[in-house]
Amino acid sequence: MISTIFHDPISHASFRLKFRSSLLKIKNFGREASMRVPFYRHSLPASSATLVAEVIESGFLTSGQYCSRVEDKLCAIFGVSHAKLTSSWTQGAVAVLLALGIGPGDEVIVPAMTFVATANVVKQVGATPVFVDVEPSTLLIDIASVRAAVTSRTRAVIPVHLYGQMVEIPALRAALPAGIRIIEDAAHCFEGRRGGRRPGQDSDAAIFSFYATKNVTCGEGGAVITQDGALAANLKEAVLHGMSAAAAQRFSGGRYQHWDVARLGTKANLPDLLAVLLETQLDSVDARLAQRERLARRYEENLAATPLGFPAIEAEAVSARHLFPIHVPGGQRDRVMRVLNDHGIGATVNYRSVPELSLYRNDPTVPRNGFPVSLDWGEGTLCLPLFPTLRQDEQDHVLNILHGAVLPSLDSRMIEERGVAAL
Repeated sequence: MISTIFHDPISHASFRLKFRSSLLKIKNFGREASMRVPFYRHSLPASSATLVAEVIESGFLTSGQYCSRVEDKLCAIFGVSHAKLTSSWTQGAVAVLLALGIGPGDEVIVPAMTFVATANVVKQVGATPVFVDVEPSTLLIDIASVRAAVTSRTRAVIPVHLYGQMVEIPALRAALPAGIRIIEDAAHCFEGRRGGRRPGQDSDAAIFSFYATKNVTCGEGGAVITQDGALAANLKEAVLHGMSAAAAQRFSGGRYQHWDVARLGTKANLPDLLAVLLETQLDSVDARLAQRERLARRYEENLAATPLGFPAIEAEAVSARHLFPIHVPGGQRDRVMRVLNDHGIGATVNYRSVPELSLYRNDPTVPRNGFPVSLDWGEGTLCLPLFPTLRQDEQDHVLNILHGAVLPSLDSRMIEERGVAAL
């Protein structure tokens, strides 16, 4: 069994001592058993309805002036020249692949530890996803494995900024032959930085998600940012079936304008009805990040002297702290999940290794047993509630259940066997 989580071993006696010490720090142990803590709770104010009403009153519901304003803000935030709002991360990624001309006969390298959409979009355009393993300490794509996976058919790599920590894009670029595109899966990483750089600044494109549980949300949605003017021009068409003119342009000047289709596209544009929910959130991302950072550090401090592990955040990285994942050793993840759920805690799995899902497990072209770090993490991981409005009493409840109903049943000998201990 490999060591997925990243710390020095501690002794059985030391664990018991540290566990008792940690337990004393948690208030109200054993109380508030009926409390329910959701996995996520959005913080959009009721006044958001006024913004939607403003769009309705404008008479223009699809992509228009509100989308354009948000796109301009995204360019300013990330220091890029082009941004395009999309209906989801998935459709944005499909549009990017189409805009780059990636399709049948091409290969795209993706990590085995990610949400399944990262691989699925490659299949959806007719190309082949090629899986590589992730680093055991950070769970980010292993650059040496990427280098080894490159073939004459490789057209792109999709590094995933998993849980909010950025892959080192300049190092990935240096490992690749010229001409291979880098498309950042930044669905978890709106606020992330590495070495002072942000998503989209060193790659061909970065793609965000504004799904309901994301740090910036409009329920459903996404965005693509890029410095590549040619890609941006192709993308404008690719998000609208390949059409050469969007709705606003087809009726500009009060007269209908003919349009053409010169490339294959999809339907991926975001309507103003949703875009209007994003604009005010962009002004407060740093404050919300500080709240998630505080909550994540409190989890880390209270779980440090236990068998539970979590990914390392590297010194040069600022994580977006989108999720707080833990790893449960000894094949006990599902039992721990049931305990948490039975106590009203909305824990969930993010994610199982993609090659272990039936679509890919039954694909004879996908290697078996070739991704041990992803497999081990995927069999033991779950995510705890983490969002800016998580109250201290709610986080206390999560920690109380872990310390009182979960950790006593985890044999600390697992720690020594797996090389897993506290941060």
